[in-house]
Amino acid sequence: MRNSGGIVRFVLDNKIQEVDFEKLQLSPTTTVLTYLRQLDGHKGVKEGCSEGDCGACTVVVAGLNNRGTLEYKSIDSCLVFLPMIHGKQLITIENLAVATPSQMQLHPVQTAMINHHGSQCGYCTPGIVMSLFALYKNHTDPSRETVTDAFTGNLCRCTGYRSIIDAALDVCQHPAGDHFSAQEEHVLALLGEISSDETSLDLQSRGQRYLKPFTLEEALLLRSQHPDALIIGGSTDTALLQTKKNITLSKILDLSAVDALKFIVEDHRKVSFGAGTTLQELLEYANDRLPYLRDMAAVFGSLQIRNVATIGGNVGTASPIGDLLPVLLVLQAQVRLMKKDFQRDMPLRDFITGYRKTALAADELISMVWFEKPGKSELIKTYKISKRKDLDISSVSAALRLTFSKEGKISRACIAFGGVAAIPKRATQTEGFLVGKSWDRATAMEAAAMLPAEYTPISDARADAAARSIMVKNLMIKFWTETAGKEQIFNASDYAK
Repeated sequence: MRNSGGIVRFVLDNKIQEVDFEKLQLSPTTTVLTYLRQLDGHKGVKEGCSEGDCGACTVVVAGLNNRGTLEYKSIDSCLVFLPMIHGKQLITIENLAVATPSQMQLHPVQTAMINHHGSQCGYCTPGIVMSLFALYKNHTDPSRETVTDAFTGNLCRCTGYRSIIDAALDVCQHPAGDHFSAQEEHVLALLGEISSDETSLDLQSRGQRYLKPFTLEEALLLRSQHPDALIIGGSTDTALLQTKKNITLSKILDLSAVDALKFIVEDHRKVSFGAGTTLQELLEYANDRLPYLRDMAAVFGSLQIRNVATIGGNVGTASPIGDLLPVLLVLQAQVRLMKKDFQRDMPLRDFITGYRKTALAADELISMVWFEKPGKSELIKTYKISKRKDLDISSVSAALRLTFSKEGKISRACIAFGGVAAIPKRATQTEGFLVGKSWDRATAMEAAAMLPAEYTPISDARADAAARSIMVKNLMIKFWTETAGKEQIFNASDYAK
């Protein structure tokens, strides 16, 4: 099968589906949710918030992993453009049960939901079942923490989640094979048929153009030819321009299928992350290796969002509340920028030039982010304050890093906060004050008192300016209590108002 470059192909209902956007007069930025709702027999997926917050639209996509098997991932179909699932298998709630001559044979996860009374109103149920299905395919006897994380992106106002969690713990304790396992070779053959052609997609319809390369060389060529294209990796931020602000995205360069941008490399000196590495891949890698990145990635959106959101996207948006940016700033991360026949490294601190503005040239791509590994004599902590623990935008985020001399004095300090300025910003005056000091209660309190003057927070729906100033001070104190002052008792008057 040869790809004309203007047709998206994916597997649905165990056969290859072809979408010719120009012929159908369909927008290239049609979301997977909108597409499914227009199909007969696939309306079980629901639209709730159109911003990846409720999970009613959750579906599962399966793609080939580096072990040559299918890997199942839950995603929010309201945030994923249809061309992004090119070369993947799309699985909806209707695909779980199997019709037999005498009855409908439910999937084990559906049976578990029934047995544990996991559904009431039913509106959220298809999305919850799909999250449970992905959990079932990926984990054997998962911990309660893993189960609850799988459902953080699914809002249910009826059950209180206890029955849903019970269903998950039960059915995933000894997961058996299912009809997806039996059909895996067939699906792999279909996906191989699609992926055998690496011709870049060039979709043009309804005044929009959507470019999707499959190799880094082609991505760099298209970037040079279309410097005005909006670059996306996972689209979890960009899609909101369309779904919430009704902005027409005239030209898109989609890098989500460029495997050369998906890697994690660590040696004795540094750690490098490809720009296409997803936040979930980062979280899984950092879990036992990089606690300062793990702690922040763990409260980054939901599993559905982390499965598609990328490191390059989080850095490239330069958002003042980008969760990874404060910790990458204190790690003194470098951003590698590439264009045809040339690449350069730039400190992240210099890469972000203003509110959602960067030093990325019109013909460049972010290819990776890297940093030198902290030494053993360093303390690093990250924090995120938000109105709820999971799936929320931060009011204030922070990363703090101290390096100590042989004499036990602070030899270097790196402190960065997000949510309190137009960009994630280092607290350079406070850093300078800390150098040469002992890391004791008096030093921490004085540093905390200095911090608010370095920032000009605003008031918005998440917090007012005064509250943010207090959060900044208290996070410094929290950092001290968790690293050097665990045995001390504070007087309430120490916390400034």
